[in-house]
Amino acid sequence: MPGNLFLVGPMGAGKSTIGRQVARLLGCEFLDSDREIERRTGVDIPLIFELEGEAGFRAREKAVIDELSQRRQVVLATGGGSVLDPDNRRHLAGRGLVVYLQTSVDEQLARTRRDRNRPLLQTDDPRQRLQQLLAERDPLYRDIADLVIDTDGRTTREVARDIVDWVRNHAPGTVGGRRHGRG
Repeated sequence: MPGNLFLVGPMGAGKSTIGRQVARLLGCEFLDSDREIERRTGVDIPLIFELEGEAGFRAREKAVIDELSQRRQVVLATGGGSVLDPDNRRHLAGRGLVVYLQTSVDEQLARTRRDRNRPLLQTDDPRQRLQQLLAERDPLYRDIADLVIDTDGRTTREVARDIVDWVRNHAPGTVGGRRHGRG
């Protein structure tokens, strides 16, 4: 695989699970920006949000994405809000291929309903919150995506295989930020 592959999309889209499988199939290292932040701080993301607020978390996320996106031959799963920062978008789009794992709000709710490790969902109306986040972030995901793939109703294996096939068929000439058609 030439360069890097970066997975973006909303929480519950399967970025970490699918990313692990894609990395294995491509023979690359798998990285997860959220897990890396937790490893470096020694605390979970909800505690970072509690102590530093979302702004503190986003600053940590920006530094980690800048660093990890400079590595070679990696598959990186990013946090759902990582695209809010223009530098993150620039680094991801310029340092590898970007895959947007698209999923519906219904699917997000089903996949995250028991997960207490999602600070932005600790609200009275998680559906409304997810709709709001998607409305804000979807255009940003699409703007940097080389490939948009719907994960609703599909297995991890199916999605991972589609991504690997796409990388192998469409990405051989991609180096140093030269982009092939998006979408």
